[in-house]
Amino acid sequence: MHAELHLVIALALSAGIGVSLGLLGGGGSILAMPVLVYVAGIAPASAVGMSLAIVGTTSLLTALLHRRSGNVDLRVAASFSATGIVGALLGARLTHLVSDQALLLSFAGLMLVVGGWMLLGVGDRVAKGSTAADPTDARQAWWITVLVGGLIGALTGFLGVGGGFLIVPALVLLTGMPMKRAVGTSLLVIAVNSAAGLVGHLGEDAIDLGQTAAFTVMALLGAVVGHRLASRWSATRLRRSFAGLVMVVGGVVAAQTLAAIG
Repeated sequence: MHAELHLVIALALSAGIGVSLGLLGGGGSILAMPVLVYVAGIAPASAVGMSLAIVGTTSLLTALLHRRSGNVDLRVAASFSATGIVGALLGARLTHLVSDQALLLSFAGLMLVVGGWMLLGVGDRVAKGSTAADPTDARQAWWITVLVGGLIGALTGFLGVGGGFLIVPALVLLTGMPMKRAVGTSLLVIAVNSAAGLVGHLGEDAIDLGQTAAFTVMALLGAVVGHRLASRWSATRLRRSFAGLVMVVGGVVAAQTLAAIG
């Protein structure tokens, strides 16, 4: 009964992750791994692969919804995720070179950084303060696109996160596209990177296909709801509330992991 209750809670939280992806175009994926590890009781290394499957599938559906609204740039997504695929494959290999404790501490550190980033609204200020990128500047900065895409892909493969909190500001700065279009394009990049990272994890860890499918379905339902609510809710207020939650969860993960090591 105890295990069944945990599974129900984990499924409900997966729907919440999907809602966040639908509303914000990112962010929710960073909670996928803690939900899988601490609520569903899945081993950290296996949880990374499951997270990639859940986040990737949910991001793809949400990207298709944004595509219908004309808010996905396929050309930019393809060029940005090209090096992300390589990075994700390499990052997936790194997962198995560190202990579960090191993996969880790395994830907790990332959560605290992301939470602070979102709470301070750094990404929003970057997007609002940017101007349309000059085509010449964009061509001259191709190596920056390669570097950023590869690093975000590596992060995706290593920790099973989408990286939307980094992709959206990067797309705005490097291409000058509007915020809404950057959000939709980011989701497609997340889906591609997640797929590459998942390929890197296949054969390395046992992934429960039944549980992964159940979590994915709940996240997909949440994403549809989130997409419909996107035009009605204040994105800034929601982002700040979510940032606080991410920082609290990151602190709890770090505290529990350090306590277990000590």
